[in-house]
Amino acid sequence: MKVCKFGGTSMAGGIKRVVKIAEADADRRFVVVSAPGKRKDGDFKVTDALYRYFKLKDSSENNEAFKPIADSFRQVAEDLGLSVDIDGLLSETRRDIGRHSDSAEFAASRGEYLSAYLLARRLGAEFVDSDGLIRFDEGGELLLDKSISLIRARLAGVERAVIPGFYGADESGRIRTFSRGGSDITGAIVARAMQADVYENWTDVDGFLSADPRIVADPARIEWLSYKELRELSYMGAQVLHPEAIYPVRSAGIPINIRNTFNPDCAGTLIVDEGMLPRDSRPVTGIAGKKGFTIINIEKEMMNSEIGFGRRVLGVLEDDGISFEHMPSGIDTLSVVIRDDTLADKLPILVSELQEAVEPDSVEIHSGLSLIATVGHCMAARMGTAARLFDALAAKHINVRMIDQGSSELNIIVGVDTFDYEKAINAIYAAFFR
Repeated sequence: MKVCKFGGTSMAGGIKRVVKIAEADADRRFVVVSAPGKRKDGDFKVTDALYRYFKLKDSSENNEAFKPIADSFRQVAEDLGLSVDIDGLLSETRRDIGRHSDSAEFAASRGEYLSAYLLARRLGAEFVDSDGLIRFDEGGELLLDKSISLIRARLAGVERAVIPGFYGADESGRIRTFSRGGSDITGAIVARAMQADVYENWTDVDGFLSADPRIVADPARIEWLSYKELRELSYMGAQVLHPEAIYPVRSAGIPINIRNTFNPDCAGTLIVDEGMLPRDSRPVTGIAGKKGFTIINIEKEMMNSEIGFGRRVLGVLEDDGISFEHMPSGIDTLSVVIRDDTLADKLPILVSELQEAVEPDSVEIHSGLSLIATVGHCMAARMGTAARLFDALAAKHINVRMIDQGSSELNIIVGVDTFDYEKAINAIYAAFFR
């Protein structure tokens, strides 16, 4: 049995394909959908339009603000070939948003609601509203175990259902939403609850790519990926799947299959436990990176013998509400890597507080840094992996500002000057994939 989720692009320009894919396999019993996304460059996403309408619903611009939403769902109904009172359905939606006048989350959820309702009509499947399946607490935190129980009770005996993604309700019945892209999470929870054999996540790409195609020309598709590798690549910006969608299925050992609605013959990327990975995998699975970091280098003689030194450094960051990304260290040096958007304008105060807290011999600041992660389960077992990486960077005259490798030996993170970022990614990619 399969649970499949279709993203916003699929529900816009590819909805006829969604129907074909859903009907092609009887095992695809439970379908989770997003609100329609962009059909083309310069277009809008329905969720964005709903947020805008909510802000303007009591103004003279409310009709104009609702028009793109109405047009989008009229097109969906037409593409599906439905003889449905779409205007009546849209009028009811506006009335419902008005009745929930204090809830932007309710307004935003109507995109998924209408998508699922219309697709269910086309597939002849049962429409099951997520407000009775996905449960949040009064603070908006997901209650996973409660949600699993509700889903199992409601879907028991249901042969086929279409379910809206992105939202649920708290104990008082108030609609709550996940962060953007949260339909991935809904699909994962349904897959976990119904003990699916696989969770298919249909999007507009052939799967995870081994590097950013905006930087590397025609990067290879990753056929197999472990949950841990996915976590590392997602953290560094390779976003195809919402990161919070991993846990529900990972804990139950359910594979995730990333597929392309617009190229359904492609096998996509299969995300599994590391024990299921092929034995002949490449040493490097993928390369990902982020720009916009600053390194604070702290140097003090005999630092290693000073008990509590690291704690005091981190205490200063905590007191200033600053999170750090990495903290490589040496005998007499400790470096803290911080995102620029987290650091904001706090740097002068932070340096002053660090000097007071730990009395360093020197504090040096290196801004304009980018981090690049080279990720792969097989790196630890292949001699010379690190040498190939650093030889590739040296050959392109790229200076490495920082090196960090976790205890799992799953990845090697290097910090380079941002002006070398694209060149560095291409150099690493060429060393392992060309």
